[in-house]
Amino acid sequence: MRPRIGLSVMPLETRHEAIIGLAAEGDRLGYDGFFLPETWAYDITVLLAEAAARTRRITLGTGIVGIWNRSAATMAMAAATLHAASGGRFALGLGASTPQLAEGLHDTPFEPPLPRMRRTVTQIRALLRGERIPLAVTTTARALKLNVPPAPELPIHIAALGDAMTRLAGELADAWAPFLYPWSQLRVGVERLREGATRGGHPDRLPEVHPTVPAVVADTDARARDGAAWFVAFYVTTMGTIYRDSLTRQGYGKAVEAVLAANAPKFTGVVPADAEELLEQLIVYGTPPEARRRLGRWHEAGADFPVLLLRPNLTPEERALTLEAFRPMLRHGA
Repeated sequence: MRPRIGLSVMPLETRHEAIIGLAAEGDRLGYDGFFLPETWAYDITVLLAEAAARTRRITLGTGIVGIWNRSAATMAMAAATLHAASGGRFALGLGASTPQLAEGLHDTPFEPPLPRMRRTVTQIRALLRGERIPLAVTTTARALKLNVPPAPELPIHIAALGDAMTRLAGELADAWAPFLYPWSQLRVGVERLREGATRGGHPDRLPEVHPTVPAVVADTDARARDGAAWFVAFYVTTMGTIYRDSLTRQGYGKAVEAVLAANAPKFTGVVPADAEELLEQLIVYGTPPEARRRLGRWHEAGADFPVLLLRPNLTPEERALTLEAFRPMLRHGA
């Protein structure tokens, strides 16, 4: 079976039509999924409802929504609604998000995320099965259920970088969705998934591997490398410590330090030569043939469904070049 390819776009992209248009174009060309991350911009459940009305076959999903952003019941209601609106094409992606977003936007204390993730997934699954919610906080209340058709088959994905959350994904999720995770380390993540699946009593049923991978396609190698460097520099230097800590744990500490030094005291979007391995490990980039070659490494390393994260504010020509670059790897389309 041909490995699937999905599309996504950074939250820095705030052009409404560019977002919905990407879903429609991906659907037409034969891409397999369209996933939106929720941070500090639009409500992605509303955008995905619009995308459902503009598409016919592509999978739609949250990629991801933070577990501090909404109650489990609100997420279950949104998931059930999008499942119905899309004709069963919706997948719910959940993640721990970051302390800055939980506390600085949602005014919610960021606590150890593992118990919250377990509780959230357990409650959402129960509600989607048509059952009453298993209350964990207000346990003396009368537990309610949703007044909508059950959707027990709706997939739940868990984003994870650390070992413990990856094991939880193996135990509870239908897919594991890491971001900014080296392709050569996917096998290590799969081992953690296997440990979690064993703990969950289904050692032969592992979640699919759905990494989100930044993608930059350009007409020259130099321009593509510049875009890839911007991606790495942005996430290593401006998004707190989550990604730099993850990469350091995986053995890329010196490269991370080199990127930090090259972008201090002011952000330059530069990745120096001695951190080149981060570009090769984390980004799909290059001219169209080179970009396809690099994406192929992810499939060969065990990715079932890599999701390509596009830069914000691409011109129509840049977006067309990117989408057409991977078209030879697609099965469907107009």
